[in-house]
Amino acid sequence: MRNFLDLLDLTADEIILLLDQAERLKKAHVAGEKTPILLGRVLGLIFEKPSLRTRVSFEAAMAQLGGASVFLAGAEAGLGTRETVPDFARVMSQYVDVVVLRTYHHATVETFARHASVPVINGLSDYYHPCQALGDLLTMREIFGDFEGRTMVFVGDGNNVARSLAVICAKLGIRFILAAPKEFGFDKPYLQIYQRLKPQFPLVQTTDPHEAIKAADIIYTDVWISMGQEAERDQRLKAFTPFQVSDALLASAPSHAQVMHCLPARRGEEITEGVLDGPRSVVIQQAGNRMHAQKALLAWLLGCNS
Repeated sequence: MRNFLDLLDLTADEIILLLDQAERLKKAHVAGEKTPILLGRVLGLIFEKPSLRTRVSFEAAMAQLGGASVFLAGAEAGLGTRETVPDFARVMSQYVDVVVLRTYHHATVETFARHASVPVINGLSDYYHPCQALGDLLTMREIFGDFEGRTMVFVGDGNNVARSLAVICAKLGIRFILAAPKEFGFDKPYLQIYQRLKPQFPLVQTTDPHEAIKAADIIYTDVWISMGQEAERDQRLKAFTPFQVSDALLASAPSHAQVMHCLPARRGEEITEGVLDGPRSVVIQQAGNRMHAQKALLAWLLGCNS
């Protein structure tokens, strides 16, 4: 049994297999073909944080594959309060075939997975967001055809999304650059984890976003203030204002470079409205691909590849 907690234990071949399967399932969906490969299977979703894309994309994916979903708000269900996380995991495993967790703490995901007897998917934690990264790489491959010689530049906080993107880029031989204020770069424990991957390219961090994007194929950004960081708002706004993805910043990028954002966006903060809605933005394609990538992931974890 495999879990999908952080991308670290997936090989490059396994990631490519997932992307290939996602492409096949997307083509079938666009053509109106039914793919009920998970008929009779049940997905459990346990969310401590609110969600649009993660919840709807997983529920839609499961429905389109012929399965069903059960949603529980973590706090209401008593995850870690009314019932311990191990008890919750063991009981949920009696009812569903696979579980998606969206939690405040990555340790909750790891504890749940240790005690579950069904595959567990990290739908977002404070440290990683692997489902987002998988969908993003599907989008990147659709745009460019392959990954050889490509560079992704993340302009913003070295957060959970950035960590997962750096890992998947390391696995696939894509250059990854983080452009962030010095105090908001990757933490030391993560850098040690990254080095153990023996990546083809070193992880580059810089405080100069204009220099960083000069060779970018993908320019990626995310909110500067994530859920739970509201008390740091003034500090973060001051630090990140020079890192806004705007037309002025994009003037330093190659003409073919595309802009990604995992959404939701705070228009006028990390990205301007003109860029988010502009011709270089692929954010809606990116959001849609979450569903197709997660279809492939669910099928793979449940041993039901088409």
